[in-house]
Amino acid sequence: MSVLVLRALGIGDLATAVPALRGLRGARPTEEIMLAAPGWLAPLADLTGAVDRVVPVDSLRVRTVPVAPPQLAVNLHGRGPQSHRLLARLRPAELMAYANPAAGFLDGPRWEQDEHEVHRWCRLLAWYGIAAHPTDLDLHTPVRRGDPMGATIVHPGSKDPARRWSPRGFAEVARALSASGHHVVVTGGPGERPVATLVTRLAGLPDSANLAGCTDLGELAALVADARLLVSGDTGIAHLATGYGTPSVVLFGPVPPAWWGPPPGRPWHQVLWHGEHAGRPGASTATGAHPALAAVTVDEVLEAVDRALAAGDEQVAQLAAPGRDEPVGYRHAATP
Repeated sequence: MSVLVLRALGIGDLATAVPALRGLRGARPTEEIMLAAPGWLAPLADLTGAVDRVVPVDSLRVRTVPVAPPQLAVNLHGRGPQSHRLLARLRPAELMAYANPAAGFLDGPRWEQDEHEVHRWCRLLAWYGIAAHPTDLDLHTPVRRGDPMGATIVHPGSKDPARRWSPRGFAEVARALSASGHHVVVTGGPGERPVATLVTRLAGLPDSANLAGCTDLGELAALVADARLLVSGDTGIAHLATGYGTPSVVLFGPVPPAWWGPPPGRPWHQVLWHGEHAGRPGASTATGAHPALAAVTVDEVLEAVDRALAAGDEQVAQLAAPGRDEPVGYRHAATP
């Protein structure tokens, strides 16, 4: 008996699907749960504690998924029809997905655009009678491999140009944090090495602070899990901070925090978004930061840093107090 879940996207997409994956694991405890996703996401899939193996699928352009027909296929990828059709070609005994007449699939709930990504997939499973809890976002702690402990991470990159705040802004924040005693490192993927180099140089940091392209996903997760603070745009690493309860300041642009931000009630995660400049929330721009992101100032970021760290310190104090319950979502990652 097997369950195949389609989520052939990126880090943040997988992280926001963790509650749904855990719901499936709880509902099907003895069955193999396979995740159809890019192979490089396998370390993060392991850290969910809900996936038995990753079936490498880089996009919906593939003709099929290389598995035997599963007992259950679950579309956590999108509204369809392409993702629906990809799973239907596997001839699963059962398919769970949002209703999509274009794909010939009339079962399932109706897709709602204005909905947080975490709640979207929990609602899908609830329609099929499977309980999934939107706050169940914690990730297992990865094995450390020499990553710097207690670092403050500045992550200036994003695949979407509209989600990239000014490199000079990130550099000013990094310089101010370094001057106040933070051990600042700059992260990013291999393709983000140039912007990370620029931020590192403008901030007056040593070349060794530039870790862009130097960490795989498991190492990046370990870095975030032990970090003092993360400052980033609305991109995948921000969801790792949520999963590890690492204080964070996340800058939003074309997409509102109500769709992709950290859960409410966790003040150690601060979001900045000038929604008055947003226009259509889902819109993007060809070049440059979205107006709702470009309007964020360095002073706003540094003030948000103070709030996030103060809230984190308060939670640490509460954890140390005798007889106090541990707050959900703060340094509450289980070790596999």
